[in-house]
Amino acid sequence: MTIGFIGLGIMGRPMAQNLIKAGYKLVVFDKFANVDDVTALGAEGASSNSDLAAKSDVIITMLPNSPDVKEAVLGPGGVAESVRPGTIVVDMSSIAPAAAQEIGAALKGKGVDFLDAPVSGGEPKAIEGTLAIMVGGDKAVFEKVKPILEKMGASVTLVGEVGSGNVTKLANQIIVALNIAAVSEAFVLATKAGVDPQAVFDAIKGGLAGSTVMNAKVPMILDGNFKPGFRIELHIKDLQNALDTAHELGAPVPLTASLMETMQGLKTDGYAANDHSAIVRFYEKLAKVDVRK
Repeated sequence: MTIGFIGLGIMGRPMAQNLIKAGYKLVVFDKFANVDDVTALGAEGASSNSDLAAKSDVIITMLPNSPDVKEAVLGPGGVAESVRPGTIVVDMSSIAPAAAQEIGAALKGKGVDFLDAPVSGGEPKAIEGTLAIMVGGDKAVFEKVKPILEKMGASVTLVGEVGSGNVTKLANQIIVALNIAAVSEAFVLATKAGVDPQAVFDAIKGGLAGSTVMNAKVPMILDGNFKPGFRIELHIKDLQNALDTAHELGAPVPLTASLMETMQGLKTDGYAANDHSAIVRFYEKLAKVDVRK
């Protein structure tokens, strides 16, 4: 079996590397990124998305947003030009559910199966191969590629039909963003009151307020380390997809809308490429205090 992997960014690169380490034969392509370090591990470089598709039995895409995936799969020189019937395309990007359904329908007309399988966990878990992977699509198709997905994730869950994976990811991204914002408000308050934020973290992380988000992001905040594992600009993209989907469905999401404006403010202040833990900087600016060790 040959796996084609399109998109070798912060997330895609370690994911592809884990597949190579697991013994899979990979063909890789990225329109913008250098692939030399991946080909040095044994992957074959492709000259285009179409070239990659002609050589692959399973194709994985890991790209920034809906237009990027649609271009790579359905656009000129894209996967759809040369993909063989019976191939499985797995989009692991975080995109709009409607876009996933559109891509799936277009590929179905070519006899190609499609799954949307966005991930959660950021760069650290991509490197570890312990991502949470939420999958939408046909159960029989899911079972065929589940062993591949398990080389990149600690949990791989089928949640429904095509598009359901990205609905689940939007729910995930709302919770993560609001959790970081709540942590930020709380730790700015504690710091402004003169209480050591490290002591606050140690005191509450084992209680009901504790969370995976708190454990991952508070140490970064305390160190002033905003090197991106997941950039604010990408979380803005996800929240926009969440707002658009919610509005289409008639599901009000007022907290998400409010936080979107917070993150837009951070973007304006030049923090778009920071890790989303930099949400704390919005609250630090308001309170004129830095949450640091």
